[in-house]
Amino acid sequence: MSLDIQQSEKEGITILSLSGRITVGPEATVMREKIQELTASSKLNVILNLAGVDYIDSTGLGALVMAATTLKRADGVAKLLNLNKRTIELLVMTKLATIFEIFDDEQHAVNSFFPDREIKRFDILSFVQSSKKA
Repeated sequence: MSLDIQQSEKEGITILSLSGRITVGPEATVMREKIQELTASSKLNVILNLAGVDYIDSTGLGALVMAATTLKRADGVAKLLNLNKRTIELLVMTKLATIFEIFDDEQHAVNSFFPDREIKRFDILSFVQSSKKA
């Protein structure tokens, strides 16, 4: 299954809604190219909405890190939105959850780019604790 990327904007923040898989091959390449395109056009504040992503492999995790690194080098930032349980578990296991801000609400993700707004981040600690009980 290929990776489909839909681009939208909300309050000047670019939102990439991803659907499909982020895996080795053309999927990770498409994502890298999209981030490079955004950086070249100075769209540096990006939310990656992963609601439609059903699978991420190690190359896909690398593509997420690359997206964050590319944007950071250009004085931008990538934030993650709507991760499924498996993806959250992968980010926690690989300790990549520490480099991303993660949200489960689009408006809170957008608000996080504005210092004067109230935000609610995804609570990783609660997720990990509830996973251990299950």
